[in-house]
Amino acid sequence: MAQSLAQIYIHIVFSTKERRPFIQTDIESELYAYIAGAIKKMDGFPCLINGTADHVHILSALPRTVTIAKFIEGIKRPSSQWIKTKGQMYQKFAWQNGYGAFSVSSSRMDSVKRYITCQKEHHRELSFKEELLEFLRKYNVQYDERYLWD
Repeated sequence: MAQSLAQIYIHIVFSTKERRPFIQTDIESELYAYIAGAIKKMDGFPCLINGTADHVHILSALPRTVTIAKFIEGIKRPSSQWIKTKGQMYQKFAWQNGYGAFSVSSSRMDSVKRYITCQKEHHRELSFKEELLEFLRKYNVQYDERYLWD
């Protein structure tokens, strides 16, 4: 094959450091737009970004030339720097060190989009910690809970 082609969708989840509620309604749409721009800058395709005050969910096509770790670093680092320019209340903003990244088949895209769209309603009953543990169990990801939270 003369070309290198790929279509890999990932569902990324990460929280603010210590799950502090930094992402308020007055900043969230601008933050999500900034994250979308960071994804596009790396030649990714942001399908949907949403979350709550303490974490975000991103559904995106992974660029074929970027590792997952570099892709997420390319989202978290610039968005953290950007949000700190938005006022005194954001000076201590930080993302958690880690992340969750889960593959999404094309046939499940609509289901994942619905899930991400309904984050605020979903988290009226379930905390971020409970949600992440559910994801890890669902996707059979091995983990040591001592190292999940920062």
